[in-house]
Amino acid sequence: MSNLFEHSTIEVLIAAKLDGTITLAELLKHGNYGLGTFTGLDGEVIILDNDVYQVDQTGTVNHITDMDTTLPFASVHKPSENEQPLSLAKADFTLLNQTFAADKNLKNVFATIKLHGHFNAVKVRVAPKQEKPYPSLLAVTKNQPIFDTENVSGTIIGYYAPELFGNITAAGWHLHFLSDDHQFGGHLLSFVGSQLDGTFEIFDGIEQHFPINDDEFRNHENDLETLKAAIEESEGFQD
Repeated sequence: MSNLFEHSTIEVLIAAKLDGTITLAELLKHGNYGLGTFTGLDGEVIILDNDVYQVDQTGTVNHITDMDTTLPFASVHKPSENEQPLSLAKADFTLLNQTFAADKNLKNVFATIKLHGHFNAVKVRVAPKQEKPYPSLLAVTKNQPIFDTENVSGTIIGYYAPELFGNITAAGWHLHFLSDDHQFGGHLLSFVGSQLDGTFEIFDGIEQHFPINDDEFRNHENDLETLKAAIEESEGFQD
């Protein structure tokens, strides 16, 4: 049995509920690989084998060791016996979203991918830290720092979600990147990689964890009519 553990929903970020509702100590009990963001939408989080990295709004990569640090949203997992080795001679978002997703028949399942190797080009965004009163994720991403680099070795980590669950998380691939030298990373917008090796896993289920003791989460109203479009615009990858 292998599950994706997701704390809260991406909708809380769209709705500007950016206070942290789970600590890293608690989150890491549920997975040693994953991604997320910190309180106030403070950067992009990459978790690789229990090591937690934050890419902040300046593009600086920080190794986070304070287990009391909190997150409003995160997705993590523990690799299981279902994990499969993966090798791609060349890859970009088009391949992952179309050919790869079709070949692996992902339309109704959650999955994870981890790829390491050489990247000819990588473009990322980094959410800048916000102060109260918080704006929505959509408002933040309209003015987000964007960084790009070429000829870099690094790791992609992230998750695939089917359209059916597009109101609780971003449908399609949600991927973060970290370079081997820990000098570059963020939320992946576009990439071209070659000779990439890693792992792939389809989950048996998803454990959706809710911050039930957080009054803002319990009381806020969901705007379902505009939610999907807002998530797609805020996540939007580029080829």
